[in-house]
Amino acid sequence: MSAKILASTENMPYADWLEQRKLGIGGSDASVVCGINRYKSPVELWMEKTNQLPAQEAGEAAYWGTQLEPFVRAEFTKRTGIEINHTMQFLQSKEHPFMLANLDGTCEVPDIGTCVFEAKTASAYKAGEWEDSIPDEYMCQLQHYMAVTGYKGAYIAVLIGGNTFRWKFVERDEELISMLIDLEADFWAHVENNTPPPLDGSDASAKFLAERFPSSTPKSHITLPDTAADLLAQYDEACEQLEAVTERKQQAENLLKEMMGDNEVGSAGGRIVTWKSVAQERLDSKTLKAEHPALCKKYTNKTSYRRFTIKAAS
Repeated sequence: MSAKILASTENMPYADWLEQRKLGIGGSDASVVCGINRYKSPVELWMEKTNQLPAQEAGEAAYWGTQLEPFVRAEFTKRTGIEINHTMQFLQSKEHPFMLANLDGTCEVPDIGTCVFEAKTASAYKAGEWEDSIPDEYMCQLQHYMAVTGYKGAYIAVLIGGNTFRWKFVERDEELISMLIDLEADFWAHVENNTPPPLDGSDASAKFLAERFPSSTPKSHITLPDTAADLLAQYDEACEQLEAVTERKQQAENLLKEMMGDNEVGSAGGRIVTWKSVAQERLDSKTLKAEHPALCKKYTNKTSYRRFTIKAAS
C-alpha cells in the first residue's frame, strides 16, 4: 500500500474526525475539487479547509448512511461471498500528502489483490443514476481512494430506496487518477497560500454566493475591475445562445402539441409524450388583501433575495 496511517478513527469523536479532514483532501472532497459536486463549490470547500467556515454537520441522509453501513457490508458479503475487512483509519498518501482516505473497508479479489470497498445508501429518486454506471461523484471518490492506497480495484455497494441492492466493480483508471492528482494539487496550493480558487458556473457556486452575500448595502456603488468587460461579453454571448436554444426547444414543443391535438398521450421513437389537463387551486392574494387586510398581513411572510440584472449605463 502506498499510504501511511495518519490516525485511527476507532472511538474518535466526530469533532476530531472533522478536524482530521482539514489536513488534506478526502474522497468525498474529490468531486468538489473537480467542480462536479451538486451541493458544494470549490470555494466553499476551500473556506472549510482554511477554517473560514465550519465543516458541514452530517444531515439525515449522511446519518442513516453511516447507520446502515454495517448492513450494506454484510449484505454485500452475503450476495458475493467476498469478505470485507472493516477499516477504521485515516490514510495519507506518501507521494501526495494532501490526499487522504477514510475507507469503509477493503476486500481481497483473486488476480487483483486488495481492493477498496465503499458502502452507500441512496434515495429511490436516484435509482436511475445507478442503472448502467455509478454517479460521477462516487467515481471520483473511488479513484481518489485508489490513488491514495495504490490498489487496482474497488467495489461499491448501494442500498437504494431501502429495498434495492446493487454493487459494481470499478477498475483503477490511471488517466482519471492523474487528472485528480493535478486538480487536487492545484486546489491544495490555494489552501496553503490562503488564496481562494476561482468560482465556476455550478449551482453550488451560485448557492455559495447567495449565502455568503445575502443582502446588498442600499445605494452602494463600485467601479468593477477591467476584467469585468470580458465577463459582460461572455454573459451577453451566453444569453444570445440561450435565447436561440430556448426558441428551438419551444418550436419542437409547439409542433408536437399541434400533432397531439386533443389527445393526452402520444408515442414516437420509443418515447412517450404527454400533454395533460391539470387543475390547480391558487390563493387569490389580491382579493384577500383587499377584503381582509389584517388577516392577509398576519399570514404573510416577508422574504428577500438579491436580483441580478445587467443594463446599459445611463
